[in-house]
Amino acid sequence: MNIQGNTVLITGGASGIGYQFSKKFYNSDNQIIVCGRNIEKLTALETTFPNIVTRQCDVTNADDRVKLFEWVTNHYPEVNVIVNNAGIQNRFNVLTADAKNNWEALNKEININFDATVQLSILFGQYFAKSQNESSIINVSSGLAFSPMAIAPIYSATKAAVSSFSNSLRHQLSHTNTNVYEVIPPAVNTDLGGKGIHTFGADPTDFINEIFDGLVNDNHYIGYGSSKERLTMTKAELDQVTSDMYKQLKDTI
Repeated sequence: MNIQGNTVLITGGASGIGYQFSKKFYNSDNQIIVCGRNIEKLTALETTFPNIVTRQCDVTNADDRVKLFEWVTNHYPEVNVIVNNAGIQNRFNVLTADAKNNWEALNKEININFDATVQLSILFGQYFAKSQNESSIINVSSGLAFSPMAIAPIYSATKAAVSSFSNSLRHQLSHTNTNVYEVIPPAVNTDLGGKGIHTFGADPTDFINEIFDGLVNDNHYIGYGSSKERLTMTKAELDQVTSDMYKQLKDTI
């Protein structure tokens, strides 16, 4: 992938891993468009990076996703990269979760982590396919797609779904000029899941530098640290990782 001279849309690009994508693409001479729900974070991003364009959008909502697509393609028709990064992580016990009266809150994790990635990939995939220019869809999954963290069951499942969908998308777009990349983070020191939960995680700058090395080298599956290791583990080894994580964390939910 050519990481310079692109017009890049990044969902959830004002914080966490998305912020690292925004900063790295910005510093590599690209036009950046960032969407997010939090207007304060978007404003702060514009202050730090004056040439970044922001758009408030709730990608949990299908209508908002369509409006985002239409706005971007109308105002920035040269857009040729989308980073489907927006995501949330909730930790809960399935034996005490209220799936009867509180399903909307639980389902939000599916909407933002999986539904948004699928719908935006289809919308922009069709748009990109009409162009003769090189384009890229970058979907952010997780090492938990391969060995789930049992205390975050919906998050882990949605990331497994993102991984599978990205593989199918790659094959379906293989006759076009659109490349599909799956970025597979380990735990990274961000506020995903709550402030202070991932302070043990990988340094965000080190993480994003290696991810961009993978993009430059056209690696379709780009892991880092423990998530890279999981790409070559056997099913038995992955199951052991899941078991060990659950034993360590089960008392936290």
